[in-house]
Amino acid sequence: MKSSSSNKRPWVVAVSVAVIIALWAFAAWRVNSEHILSGPWKTLVATVRLLGDASFLAVVGHTLLRGLIGFAIAVVAGLGLGIAGGLSEGFDAFMRPWVVIMRSTPVVAFILLALIWFKNDSVPVFIGILTMFPMIYINIVDGIRSVDGKTVEMARFYGIDRPRMVREVYLPAIAPFVVSGISSAVGIGWRAIVVGEVLSQPRYGIGTVMHSAQTFLQVEILIAWTFVAIIIGALFEWLIRLVERRIIKWK
Repeated sequence: MKSSSSNKRPWVVAVSVAVIIALWAFAAWRVNSEHILSGPWKTLVATVRLLGDASFLAVVGHTLLRGLIGFAIAVVAGLGLGIAGGLSEGFDAFMRPWVVIMRSTPVVAFILLALIWFKNDSVPVFIGILTMFPMIYINIVDGIRSVDGKTVEMARFYGIDRPRMVREVYLPAIAPFVVSGISSAVGIGWRAIVVGEVLSQPRYGIGTVMHSAQTFLQVEILIAWTFVAIIIGALFEWLIRLVERRIIKWK
């Protein structure tokens, strides 16, 4: 039964994509203005041209670099502070207002402030950190607190010190929470980084070229770059899910 359901999934996805393209083509035909909505074929041609453009790798590479820097800082900070917050209720109480502020403040407000505080290239990185860190931190804290108390007591009974307990007891137990937090954070963080580029306008960046296309009413190029951003985000999510499946299999 499960195999039959799995075999049907690609067909369901294909039908869904076909419906989206059909609705898109109909909307473009109905609007009848390429400056408002370009059709699927013209957008596909624009996408192929983008891939052959000399600046394509520079644009994508700079955005990816900003994303990876923000991601690395958010993961290291979220993991370290999350473990501390999970082990100490006092530290978690100290961190909670910071986390609430990061989660509740509109991203555009942080971007506007960052435009005053930082250089254009640093704004998307800053925004990526602020959007990704809270999710990772909260998941790590929840993971630490979900560890079986009896296992912890047994480790203490055998005289295992705190650093070793973190390495050998807590980290293996919270691995699924880490992956889940990263998965949620990357999706939101990637979008926030691109939005940060749209407003901060670094020399190279997906957000920069999207803003330029919008300014000159090059709708097909705007949609083409949107597709590029979507594909990169989907690849990130696929890689994270792959890691998650391996961790679950290992456990």
